[in-house]
Amino acid sequence: MSAETDNYTKLSTFFSDEYRSLRAYAKSRIDDTTDRDADDIIQDVAVNVFSRANSTLPIENIAAFVYRSVRNRIVDIMRSGKKERTMEGESEKNLLQLGEELYADTEQMYTDDLTNSLKEEIENLKQPYREIIIAIDIEGYSYKEISIETGIPQGTLMSRRHRALSLLLKALESKKEKYTKI
Repeated sequence: MSAETDNYTKLSTFFSDEYRSLRAYAKSRIDDTTDRDADDIIQDVAVNVFSRANSTLPIENIAAFVYRSVRNRIVDIMRSGKKERTMEGESEKNLLQLGEELYADTEQMYTDDLTNSLKEEIENLKQPYREIIIAIDIEGYSYKEISIETGIPQGTLMSRRHRALSLLLKALESKKEKYTKI
């Protein structure tokens, strides 16, 4: 029997036999504030594990492998949930801070205009530039986190952000000139 068939068979049997235990384990690990339930977590893990079952290496300890996968998925959900809750209120503040960094002589009375202009200009950026600005400056991710998630080297991400900031600054300068001519 090949490793991929053996892995798939072992995983199928394990999930069939141990579903209730896995669900109880997941439920005991998640807190009431998560928007995901134990069944969703087990489903996510099953999809992920079965998609990698075709690995050429046989999985020696199926139970440890699956439980570790469930634990890791719960940690991922908890991290992302915490970041989402904290970022909702922080996004506007981070956006304004980015605008003030780009355009240092902003006066307080123009902060709404600046925020709206910055939002508009971020939306006008090409996708890679827009994504890096939103991830780093608005959502608060680190270059390392983005690199791990996307597989893009940190240096490339830094270059994209630098270029995006240059484009944003140029666009804001252009808008400032329009406002001062009026």
